[in-house]
Amino acid sequence: MGKVISATDFFQRLQAGEPVELIDVRTPAEFQEVHVEIAQNYPLDRLDPQAIQAARPQPEGRPLYVICRSGARGRQACDKFVAAGYPEVINVDGGTMACVAAGVPVVRGKKAIPLDCQVRMLAGSLVAIGTALGHWVHPAWLLLPAAVGLGLVYSGWTNTCMMGNMLAKMPWNQAPTQLPANPSCSRT
Repeated sequence: MGKVISATDFFQRLQAGEPVELIDVRTPAEFQEVHVEIAQNYPLDRLDPQAIQAARPQPEGRPLYVICRSGARGRQACDKFVAAGYPEVINVDGGTMACVAAGVPVVRGKKAIPLDCQVRMLAGSLVAIGTALGHWVHPAWLLLPAAVGLGLVYSGWTNTCMMGNMLAKMPWNQAPTQLPANPSCSRT
């Protein structure tokens, strides 16, 4: 697992003029809503540690900072980098929300429903629909809320979310602009 830095300490490094490279692993729609000024968007479901490392201007000896909304996807991204042989990754604890609270400069755009809220809305809807259909149509429909419940248990156990990964690919979670082809994600 990668290292962790608080949003306050991260901001202090920015203010001190330290060279900082930051990638944001949220969906493009979440990124467009609000993101740290220097962040480049690389959604977790399409994250390629080798390609990102190859595109970095000076990767040797400099850590790569990772951010998401609140920290969970950032940890998963750090794990991917470490597994790919790049241990110098640092997750910004508390994510973009903590950076906003700490006063880190951000860019604001179009409002989006956060991915974790979409997961809760879909899971709750499937449970309610399955329960209603099981009561009024046929008891076999009760398998739907049972499957959702088991999926949530699996998600909690493995710290992954298949439903979130699926929702991240939906059109409303995509931005109309393309990801940068060869980003320079540093502040120098």
